[in-house]
Formats: sequence, C-alpha cells, structure tokens
Amino acid sequence: MKKDNIFTFKREPVPAFEFNEEVASVFDDMIKRSVPLYMESIKRQSQLTARFYKKGSSIYDLGCSHGNLGIMINEEFKEEPYTMIAVDSSPSMIEKYRNRVECIDSYNKKHNISLVCGLAENISISNASVVIVNLTMQFIKPIKRDNFIQSIYNGLVDGGILLLTEKIINQNKIISDIEQDFYKSFKLENGYSELEISRKRDSLENVLIPETIESHIKRLKNSGFSVVEVWLKWFNFASIIAIKNSKLSELMVSLNS
Repeated sequence: MKKDNIFTFKREPVPAFEFNEEVASVFDDMIKRSVPLYMESIKRQSQLTARFYKKGSSIYDLGCSHGNLGIMINEEFKEEPYTMIAVDSSPSMIEKYRNRVECIDSYNKKHNISLVCGLAENISISNASVVIVNLTMQFIKPIKRDNFIQSIYNGLVDGGILLLTEKIINQNKIISDIEQDFYKSFKLENGYSELEISRKRDSLENVLIPETIESHIKRLKNSGFSVVEVWLKWFNFASIIAIKNSKLSELMVSLNS
C-alpha cells in the first residue's frame, strides 16, 4: 500500500483537492487514516446490500472510488447473481477499479459490475433495490442535493434502501469543537503531521461542504423515505439507512390529510 504523503510537500497556493491520479495511487492509505471505522462501515454496508437486494433489480454505488466496497459486495454475493452499477467522476479511480475487476475475471470468478465514469448527480436511477452514497454527496453542490436524493428515492423499488455516509458538522458549537478536536487527534494518531492536516483542510475548503445530520434526515424524509435511521456514528462522521416503503408513505399522507 503506497503511503499518502501528498501534503507533506509545501505547495503555494495549496491546490484544491481533486481525485486525480496522485490521490488514486494512495487512496487506500488516505482513507483508512482519514475516515474512522472505514472498514467496519463498508463491511456492514456489503451485508446490508446482500440483505436488501431484490432479484431482477440493480445496486448503484455512487462515488465508488476504486471499488473497495464493490469488491466486498461481490464477495458477499458469492455465486448468487446480482447487478451493480458503480459510478465515479474520477477517470483514475475508474481505471483502478477496472483493473481490479479484470483480476476477478482472471480467477474465473463471477461478477456483474458495470463501471461508469460520470457525476453521481447526473446518473439516472431506475429499478434499484440498493443505492449507496459513500462520502460523495459532500462533494456535490448543496443546491443540487435535494434533487439528487429525490432522484434516488424515485428510482428505488418499494422496500429499497439508500445507504448514505457523510462527514457532518454539528449545529452546537461546543459539540462541534469537541468533534473537530477528536477528529484531528485521530489523524495525528494515524501518522499525519500538523502541517499535513492543515494543508489538506485548506485544499478541501469549498470543495467538501458538510451539513448537519438534522439536514440530512430532513431531506431524506422530505423526499419520501418512510424509515430513516443513523446506524453508525463517530463524532463528525455518520452513516444513515433510509428505506422506501411507498405504501406506508401513502398511508401516512392519507392519515395527515
């Protein structure tokens, strides 16, 4: 695993963060040292995907990077048939994912992963039983997020799920300061220097725009999801499961009318 030392070298001005070849080459080291409970999160997401997947439908992984979750999902299904569309806007990430898929092919193992290089918010979702959005919506312009979630809801089959993981902010300043402090400590414990942390924060400014967990939940419910629950949280990171049940939603509307 190549070590992430992108921000050890002084560059002025600090360039805006992007998922280019440089980032793709160190992505595994970067994400494991920067995202708390990363492996636990994608392991449970792969299990949730297998549980909620409906035969004849599709899985969408929007912001798939180079396929850590997708490969894990493929292993979860073993020999069972499934269909997955994996989407990422970074050509470098898609190329690395394609190489991993070719390795699966070389071992004569089955998979049905279709790779798409494009913006997550531009993908048309249809006949989906599982949609996964891992640390992706935070890079989408806030003005586009309502439509993005609504399009996912509209493209899910009844009983389908959205698995959403995001870096979040807290509306309470005291708690927000505590979360930021613990997150900085997490990165220091994983070997990043004060300079690296500071420079990466500068590079992500106006690129990664987090929201409160309350905003996420409100948006999901406004889009029509009848069940919304936080299933994993670590200070300023949260994973949410949202379930579409159109019959229940219709019943609630009728009761409130």
